[in-house]
Order: sequence, then C-alpha cells, then structure tokens
Amino acid sequence: MRHRRRQVMFKTIVGKEIRDLIGSTKFAITFGACAVLIIVAFYAGAARYNLHRSQYEASVSQNLRQLESNTDWNAVGEAKVFLPPQALASLVSGVSNDIGRTAVVRGRGEPVTQDSRYNEDPIYAVFRFLDLEFIFKVILSLFAILLGYDAISGEKERGTLRLSFANAVPRATYILGKMVGSVIVLGVTLAIATAVGVLLLPLMGVPLTGSDWARLGLILITGYLYFGVFLTMSVCVSAMTHRSSNSFLVLLVVWIISVLIIPKVSVLMAARTVDVPSVDEIASQKATYGLQLREEYLDGLANMSISMSEQDTDPIQKLNAYMDSLHGVRDSKMMELSGRLNEDRRNRQQTQSSLALALARLSPTASLSLAISNLAGTSVSLKDQFYRESLAYSSVFGDFKKEKTGFNSGAAVRIITHDSDAEPEEPERIDPREMPAFEYTPSELAAAVDASAVDIGLLAVFNLVFFAGAFVAFARYDVR
Repeated sequence: MRHRRRQVMFKTIVGKEIRDLIGSTKFAITFGACAVLIIVAFYAGAARYNLHRSQYEASVSQNLRQLESNTDWNAVGEAKVFLPPQALASLVSGVSNDIGRTAVVRGRGEPVTQDSRYNEDPIYAVFRFLDLEFIFKVILSLFAILLGYDAISGEKERGTLRLSFANAVPRATYILGKMVGSVIVLGVTLAIATAVGVLLLPLMGVPLTGSDWARLGLILITGYLYFGVFLTMSVCVSAMTHRSSNSFLVLLVVWIISVLIIPKVSVLMAARTVDVPSVDEIASQKATYGLQLREEYLDGLANMSISMSEQDTDPIQKLNAYMDSLHGVRDSKMMELSGRLNEDRRNRQQTQSSLALALARLSPTASLSLAISNLAGTSVSLKDQFYRESLAYSSVFGDFKKEKTGFNSGAAVRIITHDSDAEPEEPERIDPREMPAFEYTPSELAAAVDASAVDIGLLAVFNLVFFAGAFVAFARYDVR
C-alpha cells in the first residue's frame, strides 16, 4: 500500500514538473532560441559541406589541368593530394579547419601540408563556425542552468515547497520526480529540434554512411549527457541555497570556470611544464642538415668516377644510376634525421597533451569536446592521419614516377637531341589520370568509440555525482 502511494506521489510530482516547465515563459523563450540554433547549426553544416565539396572537386580538377600541360613525366616534380571534406566535420569542426588540407608529395622526403581553411578565410578563425560543439558547449549548458537554477530554491521562495511537504511526501520521491520530469520535458523537446536538423542533412545532399549515422547518434547522446551534467548540477546547487538569485550566481561562476577557464588554463600549465620544440625549430634543424647533405651530394658529383667496360653502351644510364645512388644516400640520411626529430617532438607533445587533457578533464566541457571530435573524426589525430596517408602516397607516387621515367624523382640526367632535317613533331601530353589516386580513409568507428569512451564515461560520472549531490543536499534542506 505504501509502495503504491509513493508511486502515485511520484507520478504527481513528475506531472507537476512537466506542466510547470511547459507553461513557464522562460522555457518557451529558451527552448525556442535553442531549437532555432540547433536547426540553424545543421543547416549551416550541410551548406558548408556542399561548399567544401565543390571547392575540393575544383582543386582536384585544377591540379589535373596543371599536370596536363606537361609533355614529359620527368617534368612532373611533385603531386598534390587533397583532404576530402567529411560529412560530420561540418557539424563538429574540431581541428579540421586549422590543419593543412593540401599535401605536396615529391616521391622522396616528407610531404608538406598547406592551405588550411582558416588561412583562406581568416575571418572564420576570429569568430569560428556555428556547429554542434558550440551549441552543446555554450547554448545547451546555459539553457540547463536557466531552467534548473530555481528548481528547489525557487519553489521555496514561492511557498510551493512547504505546501508540497504538507502531504508528507518523501524527500527522495520529490527530488527524483523533479529530476525525471525535467529530463522528460527537456529531452523530448531537444530531440524534436535535433530530429528536424538531422532530416536536413539528406535533404540537402549530405551523404552519410551507416558509420556516419552511428557516429552522429553517439555525438547527440554525448551532447545530451553534457546537458544532463549542467541540469543535475543546477538542481544540486539549487538544493544547497535558499535563494534562487544566489543559486544562479553560483552556477554562473561555475559555468565560466568550467567552460571558459579550465580548458584554456590546463593547456597553458602543460605548456609551461613540458617543453616541446616548435615546428619552426624542427624545420631549421632539417634545413641546416639539408644544406650539409647538399654539399656532400655536390662533392660526390664533382669527384665521381665511373668505370666503363666494353659492354657498357649507355653512359647516360650509368651516370643516372650513380646520381640515383647519391640521392638515395642523401634521402636516407635526411629521413633518419627527420624521423628522429619528429619522434622526439611527438613524444614530448604526447607528454604535454596527456598532462593538458588530465587537467582539462576536470571540466565536463573538455570531455564533451574531446568525445565528439573523436567521434566526428576531427580530433587532433586528424592531422597525423592525413600526414601518414600523404607520406604513404608519396612512396606510391615515387614508384609510379620511376616506372614512367626509369629513375627516381630528382635523380636523372637527360640528353635531348634534335634532327635538323626532320619535321618537328607536336609532343604528346601526359595523362595525369594514369597517376594512382589518393584515397583518404577516415578512422574506423570502433577506433573512434574507443578514443571517446573515457570522456563519455566521465560525463556519465559527472551526472551521477551531481545527481547524488542533489539527493544528499535536499535530504538536509529546510523546506520551511
């Protein structure tokens, strides 16, 4: 009988909380603004993807046209590969706009990346794009605070809290009912706005694979977990104060520290703790060593001695083979130094990043950003992945050039002769479509889930901690 009575009380409290939220002016205003922003973020993301796709296709076509002007594969010293736009990168940009999306490969040495999106449109680097990360990180967290800061203290100020407990309502039932009612209303309303936004993607021609849909679903779940953190935090703080103005002030300070300060301060503290050589310092060391190797290469050419036997009928071929060997020695030494410098920088950077992330994860905002960028494939690993695939393609391009010309890139001498009596022929242009295509492979779904699992788990823990804190605080709350 008592259990049934508690069930009735629980349903009554949930229903009252739903009616109070739906009927409040602040809910109508905040939900309306949030719903519009969510739909705008999806629309802007879809439009941005289509723009980036057309720019990517134009870049590939322009590169092919430039290569078509050559009449000899020996004249093709380098090739460009482009990072194709990813569908989810338009919704969670991460670092995708900051890194170079064009890599220049030469068949030897390291690829050089260039042409970041913010380099072309620096105004976006100032104001950034409106994407789901911004909506979740800033808008939804403030939305949760505005709707939850007076969940308990406001009821006390209005006198409804004392009236509710005049009926001997168990405190656990009351706080649980308010939590469940808030989650139902806010979860359903946000789901409706999100569903409208999601429908815009296929309607606007954004291709999503099965893996992309799964990633998007996990991104939305992660965003809702983050929203839940600030909602339960708001109820918890409201249960610790007796005036809603004090509750709002405390939550605003916590929001500023969590969203704006901790993630940035953690990076600064890690940078001061672990010294990482800059890209310019690494490039300077490579350039200095490259000049030294060039001098050795020129000395090798000046002091070359090629023995010719009676069977050797092509001295140019033997000279090219000798030059190729010198290039191979120089490249192997340079790659050895580059590998050593890059590995040292990566190790230091990894140590610095681990420290920065450990400090930043004190804030749920950092966990949100890390989780959804990993799920969208736009985390800091995107730069390394594009570099690795460009480096692998550089080797493929070098093999292709050797197959076409007979020699490795940059290691050949040609002697061109003309018959003065013969009619000059129009040289035939090369077909750049013979080159092997560059295929960028995004990270696997399982790898993305593994990379984001820790941060998603932390968001769940934050929810449980603040949920438990609200229970404990309300158990001691003076309802009079």
